[in-house]
Amino acid sequence: MAGDPYGELGVSRTASADEIRKAFRKLAKKHHPDANPGNKASEETFKRLSAAFDLLGDPEKRRKFDAGEIDADGREIMRGFSGDPFRQQGGGFHSAEFDNIDLSEILGEMLGRGGGRGGGGFPSKGSDVRARVEISLEDAIRGGKTRIAFSDGRTLDVTIPKGAMDGQVLRLKGQGGPGRAGHGDALIELALRPHPLFRRDGDTLVFDLPVSVPDAVLGGKVQAPTPDGAVALSIPKGSNSGATLRLKGKGLPVGQGARGDLLARIIVALPDGPDPALERFAEEWRRDRPYTPGRRS
Repeated sequence: MAGDPYGELGVSRTASADEIRKAFRKLAKKHHPDANPGNKASEETFKRLSAAFDLLGDPEKRRKFDAGEIDADGREIMRGFSGDPFRQQGGGFHSAEFDNIDLSEILGEMLGRGGGRGGGGFPSKGSDVRARVEISLEDAIRGGKTRIAFSDGRTLDVTIPKGAMDGQVLRLKGQGGPGRAGHGDALIELALRPHPLFRRDGDTLVFDLPVSVPDAVLGGKVQAPTPDGAVALSIPKGSNSGATLRLKGKGLPVGQGARGDLLARIIVALPDGPDPALERFAEEWRRDRPYTPGRRS
């Protein structure tokens, strides 16, 4: 990724980790390939955003970048010498020392343009390869392993970090194409696979929670599923379908070890099959206490 990762995300160099995370999620949602099918410009923008967040979202990588130890692609920066190149040492021969000078550019001009592409300059590093892999919600939360296959027939086991985010790009050093100066890197974009139970709404997960009529009317406790396992959930007395209960910190990973929330959407469910007692109760209720849902007297 050429350029400034701070500029790609539209944040200042003093932005907090939370500000960087929010900026990435906002832009990634706008430019994600799934939201812009066939739009190559958005696809390239999404790749740059992912690479920028891969660098700035990691505290150690960000520190190294800010200190000038690595470039925007995460590669180490080769530093020259410092000082006056013509400083005399004891009246003898002068020692040449250089600072902030691109020696490869100078030698490239001396030896002919072309650099590592046969022009006589420094050998070039191999090209990076890219792949996109779908991961489960459970692996995103708890971490895991998956195997990917490249077009050249190679396979690679990839470790999914705990708290992985949709759209996050993992950089695997030395797993790219070969070159005279070594292999390039493999850039693996993580895509969260749709879940059969939980729906995504930003950082939040939502699911439907069936509740019996007695529990909806009288209140009670029910077992509710979460990505971390079932939990006991209290149903308030007089709950209607569409009411939501919030389980904090049970949603999607949002970076820095934090997670969004999980919303349980109550669905009042009748018993399976006819129930004569319930039908009699409903007939009496309709006769003695009629009401129209959605209207307020």
